[in-house]
Amino acid sequence: MSPSISVIIPAYNEEDSIGKVIGDIPNMVSEIIVVSNNSTDGTEMVAQKAGATVLKEERKGYGYACLKGMEYVATKETLPDIIVFLDGDYSDYPEQLTEIVAPIVEDNKDMVIGARVKSLREAGSMTIPQKFGNWLATSLMRLFFRSKFTDLGPFRAIKYDKLLALKMQDKTYGWTVEMQLKALKKKFSYAEVPVKYRNRIGVSKVSGTVKGAIFAGVKILGWIFKYSVK
Repeated sequence: MSPSISVIIPAYNEEDSIGKVIGDIPNMVSEIIVVSNNSTDGTEMVAQKAGATVLKEERKGYGYACLKGMEYVATKETLPDIIVFLDGDYSDYPEQLTEIVAPIVEDNKDMVIGARVKSLREAGSMTIPQKFGNWLATSLMRLFFRSKFTDLGPFRAIKYDKLLALKMQDKTYGWTVEMQLKALKKKFSYAEVPVKYRNRIGVSKVSGTVKGAIFAGVKILGWIFKYSVK
């Protein structure tokens, strides 16, 4: 029996890309949930027209949007087996979802991270702050937790019950690293799958600004040091 998969897509002003993202998601997915993070453009209309369930989260922050999606999933009569998180800017290749969930379905892994390896990245798709932040965070995770993570990629899948066990809290930029750190602390099994990565449609709300890059870096380091001293 095939697992039930729900996809949560945080989206802030992604009207030019969200339809493409939804359209490329494989049919094996049971429900696509787009969480409009206080969008002021046509993101919600485009997503709804493309067949997604659209939620609104007025508090701005990546984590807020993800938590909103989880709150909605928890109300469903039939709960999913797997949750996939995916960005709404079309930088990831949604069709690779089958590869992302394969280690969970076939090898019973608890969590899978889509690793944006250099050989599969389009030129310019990751900024220098992004690359440095990934290198620093994953290096510290190796140092403190003997982790094998190489990326904090947003394209990821996790068993629904394991996601609930993590008791996610971060409301903004620290969502991805919080998930990985808590999974390490709980000794969840995990895998990385190399994924392609292209230049996003539109301007990044995090890495595209100095303020966003600084806040993201502070959040990431804060979570790492918080767990390293526990």
